[in-house]
Amino acid sequence: MLELIPEGVKPKVNINGKIKPHFYVINFAADEESLCKMEMKCVFNKVPKQKHFFSYHYVDPSRSPFIKHCISIMYTGNSLEDIINQLLIDKVSLEKFKVSYINYGDETLGHKERRKIEYEIGQNINGEAELKNPELLLGITKVNEKWILGEYKRNEPEWIIHNRKPYSYSNAITSRAARALVNIAVCNDLKCTVVDPCCGIGTVVMEALSLGINIKGFELNPLIAENAKTNLKYFDYNDVITNGNMHDIEDKFQVSIVDIPYGLFSPTTLKEQVDIMKTARRISDKMVIITFENMDNHILSSGFNIVDRCHISKGKFKRYIAICE
Repeated sequence: MLELIPEGVKPKVNINGKIKPHFYVINFAADEESLCKMEMKCVFNKVPKQKHFFSYHYVDPSRSPFIKHCISIMYTGNSLEDIINQLLIDKVSLEKFKVSYINYGDETLGHKERRKIEYEIGQNINGEAELKNPELLLGITKVNEKWILGEYKRNEPEWIIHNRKPYSYSNAITSRAARALVNIAVCNDLKCTVVDPCCGIGTVVMEALSLGINIKGFELNPLIAENAKTNLKYFDYNDVITNGNMHDIEDKFQVSIVDIPYGLFSPTTLKEQVDIMKTARRISDKMVIITFENMDNHILSSGFNIVDRCHISKGKFKRYIAICE
């Protein structure tokens, strides 16, 4: 069943001028399942039961670390012949296009079968195909005994280069996790204001900047703050990091992303951790918080309500994530 379109989101009109759903394929490691489902819930207003789903809401696959493929559906049919007949009836004409069969889950075909299907579709579209440098990709696949054809977009994870940043710490969250956390924080409001008040080496800040999000970072330790600035400069991002105490922040933000420090580089007491939460409550309407242990009671005492939660694992460590408002 298709979910409702998230509030404030306009459905994308596909290339034949019709509003039809999009077909998404996602993937995640076992220790990322909880994080992936939280991201999907925040972005699509639904938790997928499988690693593929339909939605009227369009999201560029490269925005998420978990979305692998998206087909913006043009045609559906009970057979491949149905799709071809519709192409002929509509006299579809395209230039510099390429057709790709999309394998996913257990619905996989061999190389020869895929090429045959791609050829049959391509032969029934007016215009010149372009296999090496296409300007338009079309995706064809079979879902629940139905065939679908549409504009195809695959994940182009350019953000992976952030893993090669000059400075990195073993306790920092991964770029994949950071990107998901940013999506969880902003949902579909990419224009909202975000703050990372304990930004460390800037992992979250970089992912937000790569998505064009208005974010500011604060880091108390001058050496770590300087390393974070170097990381941003390395990838030609604007310097949005301040070496300063988050408790001195006077601006108000729509959401804060807080990775609670645990004294790995300097002593951090429970009181200091709670004070961080209280300041986050003062400077932001919403908080996405990452902790090494369950701190629900302290989150509640700081004035937030917990509206959702998940977890991620990194080696022997388990991190708790909570959305608080």
